Amino acid sequence: MSSPTPPAGGAAVDALLDPSFLEDAVRQPMSDVRRLRRQAEQEEVNLSYTRRLLQGRLDIVRRELQRRAEHDGRSLVDLLPEILAEKGRGPAHGLGRHQTVQPASPEDYEAWVNSLTPGADLSAITDLSDESLESAARALAAAETGLSERRRGVQQVMDGLAAELGRRYRDGEADVAALLADEGRH
Repeated sequence: MSSPTPPAGGAAVDALLDPSFLEDAVRQPMSDVRRLRRQAEQEEVNLSYTRRLLQGRLDIVRRELQRRAEHDGRSLVDLLPEILAEKGRGPAHGLGRHQTVQPASPEDYEAWVNSLTPGADLSAITDLSDESLESAARALAAAETGLSERRRGVQQVMDGLAAELGRRYRDGEADVAALLADEGRH
């Protein structure tokens, strides 16, 4: 029996989502709060990337199930442009954040997504039974829900850290020149 897949983002995201994280952060020096904000931003980018991978696989699995049910004569490969164009998907619900960093370890996120469907090699999707595909779709959908919740939590942490930084500047506790000097080192 395999062990359960750890949640998206693992321990790094768990630490950010711990209720004491923001409470502790507001007591930290300015440079540490900025570092924590950058750390949260990196984890949010990692989660966003992982979510896109997961959603792509889920879209492909669902479309293969639909193709089979409708006895669509086209191959899944023929349908890929349609699938990847996100036809039928509703409007994005993201917060439209500008990302200034790249995912840290894309191969780790792909491995995590692949671990969600043990025994169902999606690279050979047409060889899988309907039952295997339905199980994969359920697993991917459940993981997407959990990942999205964790991502929203990290975004709230980012907002909390940004608010703390803004408060410090507004209240005169921080110096813009010090910020520029610190940012120049990163």
